[in-house]
Amino acid sequence: MTLQAPLDDTAFETLARDVHGDVLRPGDADYDEAREIWNAMIDRRPAAIVRPTGTADVMTTVEFVREEDVPLAVKGNGHNVAGNALCDDGIVIDLSRMSSVRVDPIAQTARVGPGATLADVDHETQAFGLATPLGFVSETGISGLTLGGGFGYLSRRYGMTVDNLRSVDVVTADGELVHANEEENADLFWGVRGGGGNFGIVTSFEFDLHEVGPDVLAGLIVYRADDAPAVVRHWRDFVADIPDELTVWVVFLTAPPAPFIDEASHGEPVVAVLPVHSGDLAEGWSLLEPLRSFGDPVGDNVEERSYVAWQRFFDEANASGVRNYWKSLNFTEFSDETIDTCLEYALDRPTPETKVAIAHMGGATTRVPVDATSYPHRDAEFLVNVQVRWEDPARDEACIAWARAVYDDLLGYSTDGTYVNFISEDTGEEAFAYRENHDRLAELKRTYDPENVFRRNQNVEPAA
Repeated sequence: MTLQAPLDDTAFETLARDVHGDVLRPGDADYDEAREIWNAMIDRRPAAIVRPTGTADVMTTVEFVREEDVPLAVKGNGHNVAGNALCDDGIVIDLSRMSSVRVDPIAQTARVGPGATLADVDHETQAFGLATPLGFVSETGISGLTLGGGFGYLSRRYGMTVDNLRSVDVVTADGELVHANEEENADLFWGVRGGGGNFGIVTSFEFDLHEVGPDVLAGLIVYRADDAPAVVRHWRDFVADIPDELTVWVVFLTAPPAPFIDEASHGEPVVAVLPVHSGDLAEGWSLLEPLRSFGDPVGDNVEERSYVAWQRFFDEANASGVRNYWKSLNFTEFSDETIDTCLEYALDRPTPETKVAIAHMGGATTRVPVDATSYPHRDAEFLVNVQVRWEDPARDEACIAWARAVYDDLLGYSTDGTYVNFISEDTGEEAFAYRENHDRLAELKRTYDPENVFRRNQNVEPAA
């Protein structure tokens, strides 16, 4: 779908009259602020930004897009690294005002609007000592996270975010509202659980909740870069036999000037082991003893802290407004050769803000059949995410080239699988993201969006 000719003012006046929310155009006071997203590399100028106040506005805008034959982008909270929340010369549906979260503590479910952030969800659910597996930066939007699969510190225990999704309401490409769950429109429900925004705009998510917190055992155990080979191998062996309640990741970063880190290491490359235990706290302290007693750490702030606080712990390090480029890969094992290749790059990062994170997956995430949801990576025991961050546009080429070099050298050890929410490219990695479920997604796309109205994503083209 391409823009045939610029729309005249009358068309936008009609749209503004038909929706209750705002319709922002270039020159309007809030337009430039509304088109800002998390990744500062992305600078696009939509013809209009519509901010719906409810589902009816979404339906009206989708119908307008079809009638006028203009590009469409959908913005939950704009946290997608590829910048798919924006388009040039088309319409952006900005869902940020539809951010309600309603918890049923008896049924242990939550009904969540598409504009809610992870912080919005955690704030409401933790009021009842409940949570669902979400990501690890609280300003992330619930829509993009969920539609791509979603994982975080609770996923080994309770599965991917999509494994905890009970139902959705979806505005399809013809502007109609469809309810989907395991019994009703089950094919669409399968597709939205990992297939991204290819099939419509979700205007309501219903999640299962679980008893979590209010406190968890979490923190960082920080080591010098010279200790990284031994630390990472010890971590790899340690996580081979841990209960689902415990998640342990590894992050390569530049040591911040935090009081719990030895001052001599401030500003230096370090490796941090990151345990999170969401079960019985006494059991957690016992489980973590082999981690915390290993080697000679330069910092350790593992402690009992609120789950909500831990969910926000890395927000500042991942704040919006700088340039970002990510590459990720999945692994069934983390061999010594994989570790050595990873260390070669992780200890020589192009900017101080760049991080290389290794998430230990496994647990409940791998106990779901690969065809049960469209998220296909049920064999992933580990995930490596290369997160390059910088400010100077002159560094774009070098920073992107470095991330791609890491990816290329690790690819041979991987499953060839890539987490769709960590893709920076506009297109080209769909086969890695959707793998063996891609053909079924293409058939589903033909049913629900044969004209590919929803194409600003890791796009699945309709089957021929």
